[in-house]
Amino acid sequence: MISIIIPTLNEEEYLPKLLRSLHAQKFKDMEVIVADAGSKDKTVEIAKAHGCRIVPGGLPGKGRNEGAKVAKGDVLFFVDSDALLPPHFLERFLREFDRRKLDVAGCAMKLPGKKKIYRVFEKLYTLYFKATERFYPHATNCIVIRRQLHEKIGGFDETMKLGEDFFYVRAAAKHGKFGFIPSLSFFASPRRAEEDMKKIIVQYFLAEVYMTLVGPIRTDLFKYRFGHPAKNKKKEKSHEKKDLP
Repeated sequence: MISIIIPTLNEEEYLPKLLRSLHAQKFKDMEVIVADAGSKDKTVEIAKAHGCRIVPGGLPGKGRNEGAKVAKGDVLFFVDSDALLPPHFLERFLREFDRRKLDVAGCAMKLPGKKKIYRVFEKLYTLYFKATERFYPHATNCIVIRRQLHEKIGGFDETMKLGEDFFYVRAAAKHGKFGFIPSLSFFASPRRAEEDMKKIIVQYFLAEVYMTLVGPIRTDLFKYRFGHPAKNKKKEKSHEKKDLP
């Protein structure tokens, strides 16, 4: 069994799409755990309606850890609430995961929409993650790991404001085999990219440099908004209808 763990905060506009994509998977031996950080919208109600197990969350690192504590699967799959998975995604991911005898892994990402900047970002993402696979492993938004390894490294650092997945994967790769799977992609929501894609690229580049040269980000030096403020619901809804498949 694989345990799918989703941290949420006011995700009523995006979570249903992810859950429907999970129900449509060809691979069926899974449980879905939603770690909610106190949503004020219908996120929890939606999760319950889809048969998810609900646990208290917080920032993404804490939410993932809380979900892992109650997980029953030998393999954990941490995925962001605004992602979408093609129907054969889990089946093919796990097949490759086992074939390469991996202990922790990530994959490529796609942004729905026709903007050229999205295609540029996707290529840069894949090239960089593939190039650094052996000596500086990366995975974000979508991380698969063996439960034993997650427990061995103590889970995610809950004190970090940004980049907790960066250090999580690096720690895991020191104790197990990491692999990047470029042949598989999940769809990431362009909701933050919609604001200013170039700005997002620069921000994440600077954050990467900071984490590499200085260390973990435990302050609001790089502003990152987890989840959705309920008051922005109408605006986000229009983005979802326009851009997500």
